[in-house]
Amino acid sequence: MTEIKRETHIIDAKDQIVGRLAVEIARILSGKHKPTYVPYEDRGDFVTIKNIKNIKVSGNKEEQKKYFHHSGFMGGLKINPFKRKFSEDPQSVLIDAVMGMLPKNKLRAVMIKKLKFED
Repeated sequence: MTEIKRETHIIDAKDQIVGRLAVEIARILSGKHKPTYVPYEDRGDFVTIKNIKNIKVSGNKEEQKKYFHHSGFMGGLKINPFKRKFSEDPQSVLIDAVMGMLPKNKLRAVMIKKLKFED
């Protein structure tokens, strides 16, 4: 088996839309931009994101978007609006978007570890 060459991609998130940026990041993390891509191996590159606090959302998502989490117990639904989640931790918003675009298997946890943030 040949050794996989991994590059580091630095992306400036200033004034970019969350979803469109997440698509680009997910492609790089999974290795779909390389000619050697196969879905059952992790051949992706590292991604470093700069200026995450200056990221944008389209439309009225800033006021209307909500994140849901349920503990599994009765009455355990937690609703977190986008504005609060973004003000507390802007990285988690982008991580959630990228996680939704990665394959739902064991490679997902390996791929998301190659995503780094720089401020």
